[in-house]
Amino acid sequence: MSSNDLKRRPLVFGGIIIIISAIFIVRLFSLQITNEHWSNYAGMLTEERQTLDPIRGQFLDRNGDLIVTNIASYDLLYTARLATDFDTLAFSELINWDLDDLVIKLEKATNYSRYVPSIIVKQLNPKEFALISKELWRFSGIHYRTRSIRSNVAGVAGHLLGEYREASRDDLNSDSFYRLGSYKGKSGLESKFETQLRGLPGSRRHIVDVRNNVQETLSSLDTMPKTGKDITLTIDLALQRYAEKLLKGKRGSVVAIQPQTGEILAIVSAPFYNSDDLTGTRRGLVYDSLNHHPHKPLYNRALRGTYRPGSIFKMVQGLIGLDEGVITQRTVINCDRSIIRCHGAHTADNLTEAITHSCNPYFREVMRRVVQRGKDENKLKDAALGLVSWRNRILEFGFGSNLGGHLPGTRRGSIPDVNYYDGVYGKYHWGYSTIYSISIGEGELLTTPLQMANLACILANRGFYHEPHAVRDIGGKGKPASTDSIHYVNINADLFEPVIDAMQLVIEDPSGTAWRARVEGITICGKTGTVQNVNDLEDHSAFMAFAPRDNPQIAISVYVEYAGGGGAWAAPIAGLLIDSYLTDSISNIKAEERILNWEE
Repeated sequence: MSSNDLKRRPLVFGGIIIIISAIFIVRLFSLQITNEHWSNYAGMLTEERQTLDPIRGQFLDRNGDLIVTNIASYDLLYTARLATDFDTLAFSELINWDLDDLVIKLEKATNYSRYVPSIIVKQLNPKEFALISKELWRFSGIHYRTRSIRSNVAGVAGHLLGEYREASRDDLNSDSFYRLGSYKGKSGLESKFETQLRGLPGSRRHIVDVRNNVQETLSSLDTMPKTGKDITLTIDLALQRYAEKLLKGKRGSVVAIQPQTGEILAIVSAPFYNSDDLTGTRRGLVYDSLNHHPHKPLYNRALRGTYRPGSIFKMVQGLIGLDEGVITQRTVINCDRSIIRCHGAHTADNLTEAITHSCNPYFREVMRRVVQRGKDENKLKDAALGLVSWRNRILEFGFGSNLGGHLPGTRRGSIPDVNYYDGVYGKYHWGYSTIYSISIGEGELLTTPLQMANLACILANRGFYHEPHAVRDIGGKGKPASTDSIHYVNINADLFEPVIDAMQLVIEDPSGTAWRARVEGITICGKTGTVQNVNDLEDHSAFMAFAPRDNPQIAISVYVEYAGGGGAWAAPIAGLLIDSYLTDSISNIKAEERILNWEE
């Protein structure tokens, strides 16, 4: 081979490469620019991101028993492009819908898009879906998808757990986590711990055409959803169920707390409802029925109900009187019924006897001594100064507060102050004789059942309480921050003993007002309350207690609305609950039968 041939070889190869490259460039130009079919097809393809919903965390009781979990529900979707010869009448009969409503729904879906599926029916439960699933093949354009909804499998504590339903427009605007059709906790613990329960979504990417047909799945770009955290509650499921059983058919509440920890053992508001009825296709009808019910079953009486505490408040007055030095446990005060009415055969009592007999004149006088201390010559100004001091002592017991706010929806109640009475009567136009009804837990004083159960904890602990809370663990990491906060009442622990002696006598003394709460073998300390109502309505029956006296394991408050004296209904309910919790049995079957056979 000549040297010229060797020199021409690179030129030949270079020419071949240039020619091949030119051919490819011309071909690509033809495909992408001049060939209308392929350019249109490319333009019709787009990438779509499919959100993969995470599994929501569950609720468990303190022993690990399941309370709330996730179950399958079914949405029916309609794609107008696929709906050939669609029998609207037959479909309306299948799903039990009004024909006109269905026509409007289908037209709206068609106007939105002929290619993108629209939800026609939401959240059919498994039973509802099973009834129609075998007939869906008859309706072209209809298909279904599965999604999870909440189910309260234990069937308890609906007020505490709250509602899980579709996110509102405001939710979508305020949190990018939610999209159209998302669900979230809207009340109760479902709402309070929404971010922990909901988990993190994943995603899957598809290539779709203009008709929303998937052309390719980009599996390499998938991200998997992260399951929400399970929440272990402080609730004792057996006690919660029994409390709801005893309050069935009544209006009222039960709050039971473990004194040493502040953990809520049971919390009931009656009448109650099945929270599963507020999911699925019947939610609207059920909600309207509950919302317009005269007994307000949606209202959480345990946390939001405010009542006059009645005679239960007398223990607080006695403790403050002892600490202020205006009485001793041996101080005897005449039962002067010309000043304020009273009941029973007693005529003069010391502190323990006054609590046992629930003597009104005694505690009227105790508060008078606390409030009117002679700090100002003007008795009206002196009463105002004394009320400020008295109210500050009352606030130490957690009254007038949300007790840490760990339970959603808790109200503060009302402890009247100087400004309140000035607004009603005018500054320095009122004195102790105007306000003394609050000395016996009546008048303008308002507390919640939660606060009264917390008072039982203070008495059980001889002077302190842990903030009440209902969550024991989140995702295996323990309690939420601050739930173990402790508050102390500035009263010497020794001063609690005469009051607790009296609370024991309230139940064990033959003349005590709470003998129906007795449980053989358990020393219970309690106090009844008969809470007055206006307009000649029947009084509320109230009771507060803790047990056993030494090393208390449970503190409880019970309210039964329009039921009369505290010893008649609230006390025996508390006794049964204490017996059930401490012994896992019921010794007083007759008392249980009487409570279960209640007729309002």
